[in-house]
Amino acid sequence: MRAFNKFIAAATLASGALMTSSVASADVSYNIGYASEYYFRGVLQKNSSASVGADFEQGGFYAGTWAADVGDGLEVDGYFGYGIETDEGFTASLGFTGYYYTGEFDDTYEEINLNLGYGLFSLEYSVGEYDNFDGPDLDYDFLAGTVALENGLYGTYGTFGDDFDGDYIELGWGTTISEIDFGIALILSSDEISDQLDDDGDATESEAVVFTIGKTF
Repeated sequence: MRAFNKFIAAATLASGALMTSSVASADVSYNIGYASEYYFRGVLQKNSSASVGADFEQGGFYAGTWAADVGDGLEVDGYFGYGIETDEGFTASLGFTGYYYTGEFDDTYEEINLNLGYGLFSLEYSVGEYDNFDGPDLDYDFLAGTVALENGLYGTYGTFGDDFDGDYIELGWGTTISEIDFGIALILSSDEISDQLDDDGDATESEAVVFTIGKTF
């Protein structure tokens, strides 16, 4: 499960000729990355994971796709939405994100995302539904606040609600050297979303240090 991104290859190829003129004035980018441990919203997805993605933006409209190795197949995300930024520096966006899997690692998540930002501060609120394999569908929401400094330091607190539970804190730093992005983060997760067990076999709060490297083209 990851907050960013699916287009069907056949549809993309079929519409390629029609999109040529509009894409020329749009912003299209591609990215590759690697994480020593792939965490999303405080939940461990896989140790040592590579990823690849593509993004499109034009006139406030954005769309993209992102895929990562989760061991049992791939996580393939798709997203789209619309965002604005005022002259005073206030930002807002409303969009949709779907998280899909080629194997049995997890089942489908689909959610609506609201993001607000001003200066150093940003807020995310997402409401979604989880297909939950053969069980009943589950509803969830997610709220996160982030403070990001100009020197690359940031801190995030996120919490789940409704049929999900748990929260986490992420403290990190990122920088770009020779057009390569590097990052390091400390992730502290509550026992509800932790992958770690105590001596009695019960879930316990977890700690992880994650290293990332990536490049955008």
